[in-house]
Amino acid sequence: MSHTGQTGKISSLVGDLVQIETENPPGNETKCAEYIVEWFDEHGIDAELVRKPYTDRPQVGARVGEGTPTLVLNGHIDVVPAGDTDEWTHDPYGAKVEDSSLYGRGSVDMKTGVAIAMLAIAELADEIEANELPGSIVFHAAIGEETAEPGTKTLLEQGYDGDYGVVLEPTKMRTATSEKGLAWYEITVSGDPSHASRPDQGANAIQHAQPVLDALTDYDEKVRTREDDLLGQAYATVTMFEAGTKENVVPERAIITIDRRFLSEERILDIDTEIDDLLSQVAANHDIEISWERTRTYKSAAIDTDSSFAEVFRRHSAKVADVSTDPWGVNASTDVRNFINDADTEAITWGPGDISQAHTYDEHVDLAAASDGLTALLGAAREVLNGDVES
Repeated sequence: MSHTGQTGKISSLVGDLVQIETENPPGNETKCAEYIVEWFDEHGIDAELVRKPYTDRPQVGARVGEGTPTLVLNGHIDVVPAGDTDEWTHDPYGAKVEDSSLYGRGSVDMKTGVAIAMLAIAELADEIEANELPGSIVFHAAIGEETAEPGTKTLLEQGYDGDYGVVLEPTKMRTATSEKGLAWYEITVSGDPSHASRPDQGANAIQHAQPVLDALTDYDEKVRTREDDLLGQAYATVTMFEAGTKENVVPERAIITIDRRFLSEERILDIDTEIDDLLSQVAANHDIEISWERTRTYKSAAIDTDSSFAEVFRRHSAKVADVSTDPWGVNASTDVRNFINDADTEAITWGPGDISQAHTYDEHVDLAAASDGLTALLGAAREVLNGDVES
């Protein structure tokens, strides 16, 4: 197929997927999952709506072939909310193509990855079934990745697993063998409400929160000194602050949220202890009441940087684009942790597109880069499925 023809097929499929709104929250993946199953059926491939972990939010699993090795291509179909649509130049669900880029929520994160996985499997299916490739290939369209739900984990547990995995997040086709962990902490600072005309009668939770914010700033400076050769620095970033119920009421509580990005050598229970010790000291020094809760956790994950599997993807990426083949880790958190940590499967994060576009207004994907990604994926997959990867 010509490059132009391949780009056209990608544009059509990504456009169809983007036009199906799958925002999470609340978790509107059903119509997209049904579309994917129908698409596979039209291409002669059996795919299943997997109604776990939630019966009302099905995800998709498919398997072609029964031989080894087995390669799993993973993508998630949920997207973050589009936000204020007035801030978009293009309809976030219009899939408008302009200047060789397709615009829309989820175009980069990560419906392009899902689309090239679908197209790759459709092309490889004939070769697998004709015994031209001895291996087999598995497809995931997972739910709930944006909110750390067990979509990919459940698909792996339901038998849609393999020897190798590729999580097709946008990395500009750099091959990531490690990723940071992520933990969100919600900190509640208590006060005592009163009418604002009598502020001294109460205790202002916003004022109580100030020494907590100061301590968190110091904590962030401390953890930034922790570095990893592939992943860079650790971070502790204040991302949300909520307080107050009415203009004339002294607030009785303030809620601070921090986003803690941690390195593979950091343990989550040790981070819990750091947070607890920090807040206990602030509470004692300032005589205020503070509580905290870790609300979400994405574990860090890593495989060997010199993995032969990773090297296959480095090599095929460099064949089609100017892509660094140096060892690399991704700063974001992806479902690759479910492969490595939960299923003990060698896996990478790899895919076309620029992750800096994720979650932004006017999110878009370069269709030529997506076509290069499909070419590299097909080349790498054929090598893997032929059994040419050293264990």
